[in-house]
Formats: sequence, structure tokens, C-alpha cells
Amino acid sequence: MFIRKANENDIPKMIDLLLQVGSVHHEIRPDLFREGAQKYDADALKAILSDPDRPIFCADKDGTMLGYAFCVMQITRGNPVLCDRKVLYIDDLCVDSDLRGQNIAKTIYDAVVEYARKSGCDAVTLNVWAGNDRALRFYEKCGLKPQKYGLEFIL
Repeated sequence: MFIRKANENDIPKMIDLLLQVGSVHHEIRPDLFREGAQKYDADALKAILSDPDRPIFCADKDGTMLGYAFCVMQITRGNPVLCDRKVLYIDDLCVDSDLRGQNIAKTIYDAVVEYARKSGCDAVTLNVWAGNDRALRFYEKCGLKPQKYGLEFIL
């Protein structure tokens, strides 16, 4: 297995994995996430793949995508409140549900961190939905710490 940048040939598998992520989110919060929904369609994925500030890393074994990490480079400069920063945000990290527990996610995550270091980033950030305990435990094992909390009061 090796980590590489995703390409247009990976779009069908990315859509499959996006549906898996959507299912997890729907199970956790059916009041927020539609059943059977995916975050990006093929056209949106093509646009993301052509954006150098939105790299997608994938784990590949024998030409098959095992998982991915969608990333977004976020640069803050000259903000009157926030310090100047360059952060690589992980928008989505998913490993095929049939392959979880094989250290694939950690390998992808480590490659993302290395890319961020080489790109001069100050940090790697991400969000985890409350209730996604497996993901939270994984990220805590990777050394991530809470940065902020999003709270809600449902009416």
C-alpha cells in the first residue's frame, strides 16, 4: 500500500466512500443528514481535483483506492483578531468499511501531516461529529486535541 494524490480515475470509488461517510453521519444525526446522500458529485470532485489548495490523498493497493483524505489549505493573513496561520484542514477522511482496523487511516493521516509540514503549515485541523466515537478515538490516538466546541440547543 502507498499514498498518492487522487485523480479522476478514482472518482467512482470516492463516491462509494462518500456514501459510506454519509451513512455514518445519517446514523448519528438523521435530523441533519439525509439518508443516501453524498457530499460531492462527480463534477464537484473533478473541480476539487483540479484545485491545488484542496489536495485529496488516497491509499492505493494494486490500483484500488482503500481510503482517502480530502484536505483544504486554509491561510489566515492580516486578520484583525486572528493570528497569521497556514493550516491544512482535513475535510473528510474515510477508509472503506470492509477494510477498517488495518492501519490504513493512520497511514493516510501520517501522509497528510507530512504534506502539511512540507507545505509550511502551522497545524492540521478537522471536525468530528459528536456521536462518531470511533473517529474521535482514532484522532485522539493520533495526538489531536480539542480546539473548540460547537454546541446546539434543539428546539
